[in-house]
Parts: sequence; structure tokens; C-alpha cells
Amino acid sequence: MDYATLDYLKQHHSAWRLLRAKHAALVISFLNRVFVEPNVRVLSQSELSAKLEDELFSLREVREDQEFQKSALEYLDNWTNPDKGWLRKFYPHGSDEPHFDLTPASEKAITWVKSLTERTFVGTESRLLTLFQLLKQIKEGSETDAIVRLADLERKRTQIEAEMERLKEGDMNLLDETAIRDRFQQFVAVARELLADFREVDQNFRILDRTVREQIATFDGGKGELIAEIMGERDAIADSDQGRSFRAFWDFLMSSQRQDELTGLLEDVLSLPAVANLKPDSRLRRVHYDWLEAGETTQRTVAQLSQQLKRFLDDAAWLENRRIMDILRNIETRALALRALPPEGDFFAIDSPGLAIDLPMERKLYSPKHKPRVHSLIEEGDGNNVDAAELYNQSAIDRNEIARHIRKSLQSKSQVTLQELVRSRPLDHGLAELVIYLQMATERFKSVIDEETKEKLSWQDNEGRVKEAILPRVVFVRSTGEVQSDPEFN
Repeated sequence: MDYATLDYLKQHHSAWRLLRAKHAALVISFLNRVFVEPNVRVLSQSELSAKLEDELFSLREVREDQEFQKSALEYLDNWTNPDKGWLRKFYPHGSDEPHFDLTPASEKAITWVKSLTERTFVGTESRLLTLFQLLKQIKEGSETDAIVRLADLERKRTQIEAEMERLKEGDMNLLDETAIRDRFQQFVAVARELLADFREVDQNFRILDRTVREQIATFDGGKGELIAEIMGERDAIADSDQGRSFRAFWDFLMSSQRQDELTGLLEDVLSLPAVANLKPDSRLRRVHYDWLEAGETTQRTVAQLSQQLKRFLDDAAWLENRRIMDILRNIETRALALRALPPEGDFFAIDSPGLAIDLPMERKLYSPKHKPRVHSLIEEGDGNNVDAAELYNQSAIDRNEIARHIRKSLQSKSQVTLQELVRSRPLDHGLAELVIYLQMATERFKSVIDEETKEKLSWQDNEGRVKEAILPRVVFVRSTGEVQSDPEFN
């Protein structure tokens, strides 16, 4: 609130200029009657100019000085000039007729002028209670100690139970007419302020969109950097305090249960004698639907800005691709022109792409070789306690026999699974023989391994114990050429 700031606002702020305007009474009264009171967001030029012509005709009939001599369209164009900024003139999507909307600065000026009128009743109790409730919500919502929260809930439950007991005994604590009027006036004021806030939210989104377009027009970096910066700006608005508050408000109000609850509350409150004596505006019965309409307008504004930004980026990408194609065609044209005139000597020379640099510190340090100590002398045994039967118990797996078994099975079938092979010829040598089958499936025979299907193979060891192995299904496929080319069978 220093002098320099106030002087700047006096010269440049649209609300201050409206209050200082020669026809401020006409502008404020007309815009309040047409936009603010009925909560109208957008009006076409024909409709708004007709309303203004009626207003001017009435004033000319009453006033003798003939002050308002311009036409309605001239006044509207004057009010939308950048040096005024009291109305926003734009063309909606799919329409060739200009439309008008009230700017947030004009609504602020209208609200301030309304506050200058004397009020027959100024309530303070409800606002004080609201302040206490806000402080309590802040304290309870930021409390991290579970014990403190439980104690607070216990205290509230005790108060509720005590109030229920008083109601059972017939003791009812009712608000008097003064308290009802106080709270109702505060509700009306907050409801009107909420409708005014939506225009400012719309304006903030439009300012953001204009800033992003300026960045795109003057950006000289990479396309990826530009998109990252734009998305960062969008996320910054969505994640800002204003964006999160608007999203929470919209989610709360979009609930059909909340809408029905608000409708019932408004009907009950407006039917009270203390409120009816105030003769409230009949539009208050549907104020929550006005909130929905204003919020939906904001949502549509954001969606339209996003679509326009996408088209703007698509146009920029198309222009960039066209520029690249023009460069390529220019190169091709020059190359065709020089095709019959090859240059003499070396056409082009390329330096070595790099030098092989071997730094001294990158060489491995010398590591002395380890000389193993070998004892070549083997002590001779005395020949006692030697089981000679072990020499005859050694067994070997006949790989040729396994291969013949696979070929024989494929003679009658085009394909055979490993499970069928093992079932017809059990695994006498256990896991070692199973490994031979798998090796042949990958090296000698054409096979297919189904990872999705599992098979269980079982065998008995030398001690009679049953062992199992679960592995993917292996299917051997008949391929005469591959089998005959095996060197062990030629």
C-alpha cells in the first residue's frame, strides 16, 4: 500500500479506471443488472447491444442534457478497449458473432460500490463463529498426534451425548431471529463472492495461455524442451493453491448427494419467517446451480485453451517439417545440377575419427605368477582293503541309443514330447540321462520348447526312491534332413 504501487494501480488497473470514468454510474449499473445480478456469464453482441439500447433510451427520456448520444455498439466497443478493460470481447468456437463477458476488474469495482450502501443490519456474531470454526479446522487438520485427536473426538462425543439427553428432556437451544438473519446475510455475501471468483479463475487461465503462446512464438530451443516447459506451466497451475482449491470445490459440488442436500437446506432456510421477512432474492434457491454453471464455464475454458494450444503446436510442427523438406529438396536440386561436373582430385577428406591413446596409468600392474608346488611322488599302497567290484560298477550313458529311441518314436509320429519318450523308455540313469535328452533337443533334433506348459518327469534312483523334475514341455519334431546329417549316424 505504498504511494508508488497505488499510483500505478490508479493509472493502469481497470477497476480503478472504472470508478474514475465519466459514465461510471451507467457502466456499473448496467453491467451489474445484466451480468452480476442474474449470474450471466456470456452474452452475444446483438443481445447485449439491445439491452444497452433500452437502457440508453430510458436515460435519454429522463435526462434533459442529452448526455448519452452514442449508439450501444459504440459504447460496447469503447468498454472493451485495452485502455478500459471493463468487458471482454471474443468469438466463441463455431460462431461468427462476437460475444461479451464481464472482466474480474469490473466485478471487483461493482462489489466495492455495493459495499458503500448503508445496511440496515450488520451482523458480527456469525462471522466471529466462522473465524473460530476456520481456526479449529486448521488446528484439527494439521494435528499429527493421534492421542490428541482421539481426546478431541471423545470430547465432541461427550458434547453430542449431552445435547441428545437435553433434547430427550425437551430442552432445545434455538437460534433467535437476529442470529438467523446474521447467518443468512453472511451466506448471501459468500455465495456472491464465490460466483465472482470464477471470473478471476477464468482470467488466470487465459493469462497463462497467452504467456505460453508468447513462449512458443519466441522459443529458439529444442521441441522437447519447449513441450517440457509448457507442461510444467500447466502442472504448476493445476497443482497451485488456486488449482487444488478449485478441483476440491468442483469434486465436492459435482456429487448428486451434495446437490440434493444443498437444495433441501436452501428450501428449509428460505421458508423460515426470519429469512422470509428479509425478502431475499428468489434466485438464491438455485445458487448452487449457478455455482455449477460458473464452474462448468471454467472447465470449458480450460478445455478450449488446451485444444487451441494443441493446434498451435501442431501448426508449429508442420511448419518445421516443411522447412526441413525445403532444405532437403534444395540439397537434391543442387546435387542433380552438379552430377555432370564431378570435382577433380579428392572429393572429400575425413580426418581420423580418433587416436588410440594408451595412458600409463591405465596399464595393468605386474602380477607375479604363482608357482604351484606339485608333489609328483605318489605313495604306493599295500593292496589291502581294496574293493575290486567298484571297477565293474561304473556306468556310461549311450547317447546313440537315446538318439535311436528318439528317431524310432518320430517314425510313427510327426512330433513326440519328452514326457512320452521318458514314459516309453524310463530314465535308468536319472537326471544325467534327462540332461542328454535336453542337449539333443537343442543340438541334434528339431524341437519346440513351450514355456507356458509345464510337465512332470519322474524316475527311480538306485535305492528305489522316486524323484521328480518339473520343466517346460519339450516337443521333438520330425525332420529327416537334420537327423540324417548327424555325423554320428552317417
